[in-house]
Amino acid sequence: MTAATTMDPTDAYPGYLACLADADEYAAIDVALGLLDAGVPPERVLLDLVAPAQAEVGERWARNEWSVAQEHAATHISERVVAAVAAHANPRPTGGRIVVACMDGEWHALPPRLVAEVLRLRGWQVTFLGASVPAAHLVSYLHRHDAQAVALACALPMRLPHAHRMIEACRRSDVPVVVGGRGFGADGRWAARLGAAWAPNAPAAAELIADERALRRVPAAQLGHLADDEYASLVRRRGELIDSALTDLRERVPATREYTAAQLDSTVSDLGHIVDSLAASLYVDDASLFTEFVGWLVEILTSRGVPASAVALTLEHYAAVLRDFPRASDAVARSRAGLPATPRSGG
Repeated sequence: MTAATTMDPTDAYPGYLACLADADEYAAIDVALGLLDAGVPPERVLLDLVAPAQAEVGERWARNEWSVAQEHAATHISERVVAAVAAHANPRPTGGRIVVACMDGEWHALPPRLVAEVLRLRGWQVTFLGASVPAAHLVSYLHRHDAQAVALACALPMRLPHAHRMIEACRRSDVPVVVGGRGFGADGRWAARLGAAWAPNAPAAAELIADERALRRVPAAQLGHLADDEYASLVRRRGELIDSALTDLRERVPATREYTAAQLDSTVSDLGHIVDSLAASLYVDDASLFTEFVGWLVEILTSRGVPASAVALTLEHYAAVLRDFPRASDAVARSRAGLPATPRSGG
């Protein structure tokens, strides 16, 4: 494949996506560098070529069109492309230090890497800490280095309780925070609930960071509902809930008793995600977080041959064992409304 000669990243997009599909790292880099040589600004190459291609990579994995291995290979290539674009641009910092990191337990590092490079292109001195940075380590770094702001990324809503702890840890270090990523909701509504400044994209993050007064002028977190102890109680019962749901599935779906070790691990992981997403919905007091997660999980599983009834059975089980959790019960009931009825157990 030859390097792009167009000056429009959208025209180069199909060829770039084909490079990712073919796992052709060198051709992908040639496409990006060809755009730069044609006069396309580096920021446009990152945001109009690499970012949408990575979103499509995620969609192809979700539709079970690409394996995990293919998704990882494509992501690695895009990371190499970002590095090549950054090396080609090689800007010199004129502003203060900005620290960019993923939340603890968050492994989707490419989107915040794009934010970091956009900030760098706009003159900031950027330190990118990468995926899954523990809060204590982030705070230690901030104490050693004088940062003007921290940009934190979260792709999974189930990580919001951890995100809040990291946000508060940064604030105690007197460093303002801007957050982004799908984990805070498409409109940033869960960022507002946590009392954090939210940016929908890299340019918006750059503009917000440039206005320190706006970055610090954020309403307080709205978490008074945590006084009812539902969230804390659910988290304490996490292991018990996963075990009881697995036992229930084995009793009601005999085929699960013959699962391989890999199938069993995947099932336990999915059950854990269900509990964690329910806990996160309690943390921000928004049942839509859980219903959206359930809808997404059903799409993922059905694309892999697992019927929606498997999720419906688990939610039916949780509806029974969480009767004394009014907010959790409401979220479970709402999510069950869009699923097929579960079959009656024999007896």
